[in-house]
Amino acid sequence: MNVPLEFSSTYHQGGEVIYGRESNPSWVAFEDAVGALEGGHAVAFSSGMAAVAAVASLVPAGGLVVAPEVAYKGARTLFADLASVDRVALRLVDITDATATLAACDGASLLWAESPTNPMLGVADLAALVGAAPLVAVDNTFATPLLQRPLELGADVAVHSATKLLSGHTDVVLGVAVARSPEVAARLLAHRTLHGAIPGPMETYLALRGLRTLAVRLERSCATAATLVERFGAHPAVEDVRYPGFGSMIAVIVRGGAAPADAVCAALTLAVAATSLGGVETLVERREKYAGEEGTPAGLLRVSVGLEHVEDLWADFSAALDGRAQIT
Repeated sequence: MNVPLEFSSTYHQGGEVIYGRESNPSWVAFEDAVGALEGGHAVAFSSGMAAVAAVASLVPAGGLVVAPEVAYKGARTLFADLASVDRVALRLVDITDATATLAACDGASLLWAESPTNPMLGVADLAALVGAAPLVAVDNTFATPLLQRPLELGADVAVHSATKLLSGHTDVVLGVAVARSPEVAARLLAHRTLHGAIPGPMETYLALRGLRTLAVRLERSCATAATLVERFGAHPAVEDVRYPGFGSMIAVIVRGGAAPADAVCAALTLAVAATSLGGVETLVERREKYAGEEGTPAGLLRVSVGLEHVEDLWADFSAALDGRAQIT
């Protein structure tokens, strides 16, 4: 019932695999599954950032990249770093404004889209944006292919930090890019092989195992998130709640800014203050405290809803929020 886990760097001549940096049956099994879910050709990478870097490598020298001004910090930093050495030109946009984004894509080589956005959970009109540039890539980590399929809308590449929801158990660092065309997939594969950004067989084995439960995990966490959104919105210590109407991610803005929000994180006993998302545990962090997140509201808590019982989670959050109300 399980794909064998194959640990080998070296293969007999004459077989399908020549060398361990080029392929591994454990990688291929994971790629086949994710490719089927997204409707394209998947290439696994050593991390989500390695997958982002591979997509960036498709941009010709000096080509224009249009990217969201609010998005995952790692991707924004990578594009800014490439722009700083004139490898690419960079234009930042409000990805939730389709008209402005389309105008900004005049002459672009790549539109890098993210929806919902991290950490503000804004939603882009992907169907309106997919023809904006010769290459359109969408970070689909938050939505997963069960809630959103960018390739079906016309995007060229869907990218995941498979560390997150696809694997789902906080025990893997892995990335994957899924191309609509075999030609783009071949270029991504060539980049992976040449740059050595290969996944490990154990990581892909664990990710494939996690992928098998994605549907039930996501169903549970989405249902819990919807309940928590309603309750957060009614709590007097909460200034605002941002939720796109689907998924397991919530942005909760605590009244009073940084100090009260940090106090909420410190008071939680079931939810965990940690940097990641998409696992079976509910994770919370105040994003603005990190370098590069200065535009984020100071009191914003990014909440990744896990699989705990909703009443247990709300008891934890409400107690922490009530404590915040007492100290301000």
